[in-house]
Amino acid sequence: MTNIKKRAVIVGGGEISLYERVRSFFCDSDYFVFCDGGLHHKEGLGVEPDLIIGDFDSYPRKEYGVETIVLPEEKDDTDSLSGVKAAMERGFEDFLLVGMTGRRMDHTLCNIYLLDYIERNGGKALLVDDWSEMEIVEKEEVLVPDTYAYFSLIAWKGKCQGVYIDNALYPLCDALIESHYQYGISNEPLEGGSKIRVEKGSALLIKDWKKEK
Repeated sequence: MTNIKKRAVIVGGGEISLYERVRSFFCDSDYFVFCDGGLHHKEGLGVEPDLIIGDFDSYPRKEYGVETIVLPEEKDDTDSLSGVKAAMERGFEDFLLVGMTGRRMDHTLCNIYLLDYIERNGGKALLVDDWSEMEIVEKEEVLVPDTYAYFSLIAWKGKCQGVYIDNALYPLCDALIESHYQYGISNEPLEGGSKIRVEKGSALLIKDWKKEK
């Protein structure tokens, strides 16, 4: 199945306070998948769902006039993962994840690992919350513009070898970062932005925005 819309936006039930900032990532061609409690953010985000999915234990089930998939309450997959899988079944490979972080650390960690699930299934994803952007960095070179306040590079699945960070406050050359010793935290891009590359392994890149004045 080929969709006219180019990217799936998966909306979870995590915390969103800065709706305007999150909305700035949306495009007219986005396909919106609201996962159960994510429906609490519908008004704040100012968009209508193209697909609703969940077990409705966090939000009362209503009729929205769009495709709705009702899941059992007892299941292996979270509502957010089910939303990602449903979008993949509809042909999407590009994802934006919002409403994925918050006070429930278990849900937050599982939702961050959706980035890995999407990557392992041939897709690409960006997770955005009120304060930062998260994405996976592997062999491709990634630029962190100097419009960001900080960035952190985390080895989240064992070790990252051949780590290069150029034009940053704390540069690295052919470095090793391991999950039990995370020292790639709170780096700062210099003028013109930082370039990051990981030759072997999978790193989580977190880019923190500058505080609004």
